[in-house]
Amino acid sequence: MTRYLCVVPPLVGHVNPAAGVVAELAARGHPTAWAGLPELLGPLAGPDAAVFPCEVPDSGPGGTAQRPPELRGPAALKFLWEDFLVPLAEAMAPGVAAAVQRFRPDVLLVDQQAVAGALVAERLGLPWATSATTSAEFTGALDGMPLVDAWISGLLTGLRGRIGDPARTGDPRFSPYLTLAFTTPELTGPVTGKAGPIRCVGPAVAARRTGPPFPWQWLDPGRATVLVTLGTANTDTGEAFLTACREALRARAGRLQAVIVDPGAVLGSPAPDPDVLVLPSVPQLELLERAAAVVCHAGHNTVCEALWHGVPLVVAPIRDDQPVVAGQVVAAGAGVRVRFGRTGAARLGQALDAVLDDPAHRDAARRVGASFRAAGGATRAADHLEALAEALADPRSTA
Repeated sequence: MTRYLCVVPPLVGHVNPAAGVVAELAARGHPTAWAGLPELLGPLAGPDAAVFPCEVPDSGPGGTAQRPPELRGPAALKFLWEDFLVPLAEAMAPGVAAAVQRFRPDVLLVDQQAVAGALVAERLGLPWATSATTSAEFTGALDGMPLVDAWISGLLTGLRGRIGDPARTGDPRFSPYLTLAFTTPELTGPVTGKAGPIRCVGPAVAARRTGPPFPWQWLDPGRATVLVTLGTANTDTGEAFLTACREALRARAGRLQAVIVDPGAVLGSPAPDPDVLVLPSVPQLELLERAAAVVCHAGHNTVCEALWHGVPLVVAPIRDDQPVVAGQVVAAGAGVRVRFGRTGAARLGQALDAVLDDPAHRDAARRVGASFRAAGGATRAADHLEALAEALADPRSTA
């Protein structure tokens, strides 16, 4: 059996895909463990998971940097790297090293945003596979921006000098052994990388270990359901957008009902409403089974989970990889893009009408979803990790 250590940042959207893979490896008899934030991993990885704690920067809830909501574009990218990813790597590195010493893994599975995992692995001479929970890095997101690319490379070189092996030169976001991309070319287009083989396994969609209660009796089977969500990392940016969504959906109450996810309570405490249900959290996978459309921020996990269920989207990207993912949705024909900060109820209503009334969008969503299912998800990812371990044990074989 192979011992696998999974290293993840304190971000729900990055833990959930890895959780399905780790569960599959464990079901096959492989010893598995996690390195990360115990408070987050406990509910997501399960009560029996072995979790080795890692420190995270003390800069907000869960240790995540609280980014000013007005930041967009290059300013948001600068904040992400300087105020979150680099401090996170430095904070996590001792915990990752301690986890390696105590658990003695054969292979590490490292999220792209938990750079400490890759740098500690290379310093200790251990193989690692990359867990890529977004596809933006594989589709030329920084093409035409050589100065930005060089700036990120400089930050990574500095990190390597402090916590990694200064003699190495590869990009720690791309393993030279294996990268698992939780998507397929039917959504992304051609996929390329900077290092070892990339295996597109589709999203690792699996039942959540925990989920909030939901008033299923509220849903009217005679009306289509629309889910509106901005994810867990954008609670401070969405008041105007969610308000416009509520207005657009109420105007279509004769044929639609809406569930709006509002974890930050930016909509206040709405009175009971037969047409629009506002909740701080929802069991998203179960709700997507009943949804006719999704309005979201183009977060990679939300997009992939919607398309897995064949649900078309209205995407309103805010920052980071979201504009890239939104472009993929539109290029695939699976949805309509609107501008997050400059879209009112009328435009949102038009976009909703388009994805609901034009069958081409649902057909495209189903086509992408079929490619996701065929790719194998967590099962196929575990296959690739097992093949990597076999190749490392016998250099004559290939992963």
